[in-house]
Amino acid sequence: MTESPDLSVLREVEQRVLWLATRMIDAANRRGETDVKVGGHQASCASMVSVMTALWFGHIGGADKVAVKPHASPVYHAIKYLTGELDRSYLTTLRQQGGLQAYPSRTKDPDVADFSTGSVGLGAVAPLFSALTRRYVDSHFGDQPPARFIALVGDAELDEGNIWESIADPVTQGLGNFTMVVDLNRQSLDRVIPDIAADRLKRFFADAGWHVTDAKYGSRLNAAFAQPDGDALRARIDAMTNEAYQALFALDGPAIRAKFLDGADPLVQRLTDPLTDSELKSLVTDLGGHDLGLLLDTFAECDKIVDQPSVVFAYTIKGWGLPMAGDPLNHGALLTPDQLNTFRHQLGFNEANEWDRFDPGSPAGRLCDSVGSDINNPVLKPRPRPAVPKSARPPVNHGSASTQEAFGRVLAGFADISGVGDRIVTAAPDVSISTNLGGWINKTGVYSHVQRDDHGGASQLLKWAPTPNGRHIELGISEMNLFMLLGQLGLSHDHHGQQLFPIGTVYDPFVLRGLDALIYGIYNDSRFIVTGTPSGVTLAPEGGAHQSTITASVGAELPNLHYAEPGYATEVDWLLCDAIDQISQPDGTSTYLRLSTRPIDQSPFGAALHRYGEDTLRRHVLAGGYRLKDAPPDKRPGVTIVTTGAMAPEALAAAEELDEEGVTAAVVHLTSPDRAYQAWRGAYSTMMKTGAVVRAPSQLHRLVPADERLRPVVSVHDAASHSLAWIGSALGTRQYALGVDRFGESGTIAELHEVTGISAGNIVNAALIAVSEPDPSHG
Repeated sequence: MTESPDLSVLREVEQRVLWLATRMIDAANRRGETDVKVGGHQASCASMVSVMTALWFGHIGGADKVAVKPHASPVYHAIKYLTGELDRSYLTTLRQQGGLQAYPSRTKDPDVADFSTGSVGLGAVAPLFSALTRRYVDSHFGDQPPARFIALVGDAELDEGNIWESIADPVTQGLGNFTMVVDLNRQSLDRVIPDIAADRLKRFFADAGWHVTDAKYGSRLNAAFAQPDGDALRARIDAMTNEAYQALFALDGPAIRAKFLDGADPLVQRLTDPLTDSELKSLVTDLGGHDLGLLLDTFAECDKIVDQPSVVFAYTIKGWGLPMAGDPLNHGALLTPDQLNTFRHQLGFNEANEWDRFDPGSPAGRLCDSVGSDINNPVLKPRPRPAVPKSARPPVNHGSASTQEAFGRVLAGFADISGVGDRIVTAAPDVSISTNLGGWINKTGVYSHVQRDDHGGASQLLKWAPTPNGRHIELGISEMNLFMLLGQLGLSHDHHGQQLFPIGTVYDPFVLRGLDALIYGIYNDSRFIVTGTPSGVTLAPEGGAHQSTITASVGAELPNLHYAEPGYATEVDWLLCDAIDQISQPDGTSTYLRLSTRPIDQSPFGAALHRYGEDTLRRHVLAGGYRLKDAPPDKRPGVTIVTTGAMAPEALAAAEELDEEGVTAAVVHLTSPDRAYQAWRGAYSTMMKTGAVVRAPSQLHRLVPADERLRPVVSVHDAASHSLAWIGSALGTRQYALGVDRFGESGTIAELHEVTGISAGNIVNAALIAVSEPDPSHG
C-alpha cells in the first residue's frame, strides 16, 4: 500500500473482520456433526484483528509474504473473503473436511499461498528463511520485485527453541526485509503468564542484531502520559502485574476504578478523577496493539531499517472487543448464543445479512476491492522442467567405493551441467566436509550476500571463500535450521519465481533432531533433497550416539517424501538424477537418500549391469530394486534374501555360504524400499477400493517370480528390523526380519554386525531355520 487509508474506514473494516472471524468459529462449533469438540479460538483471533487489519488494509502489497499466527486463521479467511478471494460458501466450513483448515495451510486451504502454520515456532521463522532465499535468488538471478517477509507470532510461541536457533544463525543476519510481529497478549493456553519478560525478550533480539520496537500504549494513553502527572500514570500501569492488568478488562463501573487505583500514587487519582468510570476503562486499556494508526506508523518504521531484521512487540488483549476479553481461561472459550446475538445487533446485523461483504460503493467496500486487486493470490505458473541427465558419471563396475563418496563425486559433476547445476544450492549444518560436499564447494564456492575475505583459504585444499556467487549455504549446528532453509529453498519457484534444486546433508541420526521442520517442509509441498550420511551401526567406531536405526522407517512412512538407500556408486548417481528431476515434476516429491561411509566392492553391481543392460537396470533401480544374485535353478531348498544399502556384501556372502550348505538363495537388493512398498500397497489398495483384480505385478513381484514366492524370506537391514518386515506379507510367505533393534556402540563393523544380529552368519542361521521349518500353508 502506498497511501494509508482513512482510519475511520479502517476501524469499520476491523470490526467486520472481528465479527466474521468470531461468527465462523461459532458456526463451526454449532454444526452438531460430531461428538468431540470442534474447537477454534475466538479470543486468540480477537487479539490479532487490529494487527492483521492494519497489515492487509494499510501496509502490505502483492509481493509480500506473511505467515499467520495459527490460531488467527479465521481472521485471515475473513480478510480474504472481504477482499474477494474467498467464496462465501467457505465461511461455514471451518475445520470441516474439504473446507477451511484449523490452521493456515498452503496445500489444503483455497486462499493460503504463502506459509502453512500450526506447528508453533516453525511458521514463525519460515518467512525469515524465505527472505534468505529471496536474497540468494537476487544474488544469482538478478533482483526480483521488492518483497517484505512478515511473521505473526504469539508471545508464548517464543518459548519454542527453534526460533532462537534461527535468530542466532549468522546466515539470517542483515535481512532488513523481514519483520516479526509478536502478539503480546500475555496469555498462553492455560493461564495469564505471570512474567512474560518482554524486556528480556527484547534484549535477546537486540543482542542478535535485530531492530527492536513496540506498539505498547495507544494514542489516548500516550497523550495522557504527556499531561502533567502523566509519568505517575505510566508508572502505575507499568508496575501492574499481568494478572492484575488483565483483570481490568472484566470490570465496569466503580469496580474498575477501585481496582486500578488500589495502592496507586495519589497523583494518579488526581489525574483520573475527571474521567467517568467508562472513560477510565477506555483509557487504561488503550493498548498499542489495537491502535491502527500507531501500528501503521510502527510497520512503516520497520521498512526504513534496511540492514537488520525487525521485531515489533504489539501489546494486545486476548479476546479484545468481546465479553471474554482478558479472562484467564478464554483460550478455548466461545461466546454464548446470547452474547453472539448481542454482538450481532451492536453491529447492525441480522441473521439474513450477517455474512455480507461491504457495499461495493461504500468507502470500506472500495478499500476491500482495492486491497484485493493488489494482494490476492495469483494463479501459480507450472514449475519449469529442465533437462536433467539420466546420469552424471559413467557407471562404476569395479573397485571399492562408499555411497557417501559417490554422492560427493556425482554432485561435483553436476556443477558443470548447464541449466541444472547452476540452480543446485547445497546446505549443511557445519558438516559439509564430513558429508563429502568438498568437491562441490571447491567448484561452486560458499554463498554470502557480501564478499568476504577467506584469509588465504584459496591456497588450501578446500576453497572456502564466501561470495555472492557461491552455491553452498553453511549453517551453524542446527538441524532445525537446515530443514527450515531447505523447505523455503524448495518453494523458490512458488514464492520467488525461480526454480532451485536444494540439496542438504546431515548426519543421518540427526535427521530426527530436525524432524518437525522436515515434516513442515514436505507438508508445505516444498521440493528438496536431503542426504542422511553416514547411517546405521556400520559407522562402527563412532558409537551409538552417531548410529541411526529408525530413520529408514521415518523416511518410508512420511508422505510426499521418497526414501532411497542405494548400496553402489552408480545407484547413487541414478537416484540423485531422478531426485533432481522429481523437484520440477508436477506430481514430484522430495527425496531422502540414506547413505553410508562403508566402502564396498562394486563388482557385484558390475555383474548385474552386464546381466540386465544399463537402461533396464536403471529402470529397476529407480523402481525400487533388482536381483543382485539369482538362485541356481535346482530343486534344493531355497530362500530369498532381501537387503538394502550397505548390507549387500553380507547378503551376498550369506548366499555363497548357504549354497555350500545345500540351500539356494537369491539376493534381492532394494534401492528404494519406499517405492517397492508403495507399488505393492498401491496394487492391493486399488483392489480393496474397486474390487477389481490388479493384474500388473508390483516391482517386488517382478523381482521374486511366482515359483520362488513360497520360499521363506530373510531380510537384513542396517536399521530397525521392522523397516523391511512387510515383505513376507507382500509375497505371501513367512519372513525372518533381521535388523538393528538396540542402541549401537563403538567397535569394528564385523563386531557390531555380529552383536546386532545382521552379520552374514546371522543371515545364514536365519535361512537355515527358515528352510527347516514346515511351511504353514501345507497344514
